[in-house]
Amino acid sequence: MIARLIILGGILLTSLPGWSAEPLADIYVSTAGNDSWSGRLAEPVADGMDGPVATLEQARLQVAQLRRRQPGRDRPVLVSIRGGVYYLDQPLRFGPEDSGTERSPTIYKAFGDERPVLSGGVRITHWQVTAEGRWQTTLDDVQAGKWSFAQLFVNDQRRYRPRLPKQGYYYIAEQLGQREFGFAADEIRADWANLSDVEVMSFHDWAASRMRIGSVAPAQHRVVFTGQSWEMFAKGHRYLVDNVREALSEPGQWYLDRPLGRLTYIPKAGEQPDQAEVIAPRVEQVLVLQGDLASKRWVQHVQFSGLTFAHTNWTMPPAGQAFPQAEIGLNAAIVAIAARQIVFERCAVRHVGGYGMAFGSGSQNNRVESCELVDLAGGGVKIGHAGFGTWDQIKQISDDPEMHVSHHVIRNCLVAHGGRLHPGAVGVWIGQSSYNTIEHNDIFDFYQTGISVGWTWGYGPSDAHHNDIGFNHVYTIGQLVTSDMGGIYTLGVQSGTVVHDNHVHDIQSLDYGGWGLYADEGSTDIVMERNLVHHTKTGGFFQHFGKENRIRNNIFAFGTQFQLEGTRPESHVSFHFERNIVFWDNDSPLMGGCHSASVPCEINFKLDHNVYWNAAGKLPVFPGNLNLDQWRERDQDRHSLVANPLFADAKNGNFQLQPASPALEVGFRPFDAMKAGRQGPPLLTKDLPTVPPAFP
Repeated sequence: MIARLIILGGILLTSLPGWSAEPLADIYVSTAGNDSWSGRLAEPVADGMDGPVATLEQARLQVAQLRRRQPGRDRPVLVSIRGGVYYLDQPLRFGPEDSGTERSPTIYKAFGDERPVLSGGVRITHWQVTAEGRWQTTLDDVQAGKWSFAQLFVNDQRRYRPRLPKQGYYYIAEQLGQREFGFAADEIRADWANLSDVEVMSFHDWAASRMRIGSVAPAQHRVVFTGQSWEMFAKGHRYLVDNVREALSEPGQWYLDRPLGRLTYIPKAGEQPDQAEVIAPRVEQVLVLQGDLASKRWVQHVQFSGLTFAHTNWTMPPAGQAFPQAEIGLNAAIVAIAARQIVFERCAVRHVGGYGMAFGSGSQNNRVESCELVDLAGGGVKIGHAGFGTWDQIKQISDDPEMHVSHHVIRNCLVAHGGRLHPGAVGVWIGQSSYNTIEHNDIFDFYQTGISVGWTWGYGPSDAHHNDIGFNHVYTIGQLVTSDMGGIYTLGVQSGTVVHDNHVHDIQSLDYGGWGLYADEGSTDIVMERNLVHHTKTGGFFQHFGKENRIRNNIFAFGTQFQLEGTRPESHVSFHFERNIVFWDNDSPLMGGCHSASVPCEINFKLDHNVYWNAAGKLPVFPGNLNLDQWRERDQDRHSLVANPLFADAKNGNFQLQPASPALEVGFRPFDAMKAGRQGPPLLTKDLPTVPPAFP
């Protein structure tokens, strides 16, 4: 056999008969490898004396050795990883000593089209089948108190623990404080098995608390928790009771009896114990890139391509878990702190117990492109030092620019099916971080906000500015599970931040606050333009309070309760609303909140050059119960029109304007909403997991 060697872009390629061109790697990793081998071969040799290494950790060590031998290397160091599942008993860790250089990055890449998976889980085998058809096995480390888990994955699908009620929710009967509440008879029982492992999840508008039971007083119908929530357990709020052994009854449910170390699973139709791939997560992080903040030694110039990171753990803290917003206290499968010039390209993150990725203090100039983050117990991506630490710590802003988190790119990614354990988590979260670009992503199927940017409540100091949120497709958010959310949400002073060319739709809150674009407390100096927003529960745009925001050249359509909404009068100009189209077809008012028709107030905003149209035939009513002519006398909407904008077919999702549209007369500039969302290449994985809903 003759091998032809090709030099391409500084990387040696080998072309063999029957093989596609594949870079000749410095180190190969394979599940069929051995860490005592050289790692210079892609496959074991026939005599079993050499071949690829077996672990990513050994590859990391060999990269460090190679760089010590070649300190002036000017081409990449390539680690090629063969397909298969690499089970990790601890995170794969990179420090400053593992850094590449600008001319010689270290690249960890899937071999060809193969799909290596770095798993933080353990495959469960040796099942015994009971007379009832349930599968059972005993896990020694669980029985010994060394391991616990709250998730299980069967054949690449998430399975849930037994929960009460079987349908719908329970409702708090009596408010008693922040660590107890009253319940209706028999909703919570003192005689349940392993009572301290039962979890009570209470929903507080935009967040939820998961609490561990301390005691139950059956006669008083009172439950007391081991810790305190951040908010009162209010009468009438919904709650669920999770991980109840006595409720185990449905196919696809499972229960871990920790004292006995016994795992029980009720199989779905067609599942066989000797064929099913059952994985329980063990480690909370799969990959950690940790520089040294104190000495400002970064881990940098490391790239990951074509890899899947999966199966990370989450367990209930002793005092429960109750975080006030976005569940940002959750861990992440991939964590980068003091990390720079890190690249994730065509990677997948799935089946994780918290967030998918988190970039913390000192991290700058990192890029995540064409990746897939799906089946997330929490959220997708966290960017900002505020994603780590206590509630007080996350509000702090460092005076040292080197500690700031900035210049990240999240581009062309799929971020979906989140909040499966923690419904308050969001798709992409930016907290006290600047100069980030979030563009061309598909973000959907979350129970709270799609994209959140900010993290200063009010007009105080903020390090979230000059963020570019553009061309994202954000949809199926809220799903009647939480309240007070936005497809895209902003918070605090954010000079230079632009929210543009996004397609946002199907934002459905349980109660109040299902908005498309949501400018919350102190949102200031933000531009929102060329966004298509439709089918929202409480309006396409809402501003709580803020200053000098510009809302221009957007389409807001098909709000259920209102089209626009705002609160809190202030002396300054709150926002400019210009060259927008507002279109609806029901009996709901044009405006809600403080400046509704029936409750006028002196919000200082400027509206002009807009087109308003109710396809149901009702004329819009402006604040103060005014018609358009009367409204113009207040120096508002002087050049605006009440006219049919002539969409091509709005009911069927075509918001293109016909040539005769009156919106063109007032200066509206058409834009192509089809440019929002992922633009290719094809998905890395053709078999994305099916992720069932987590809440009623």
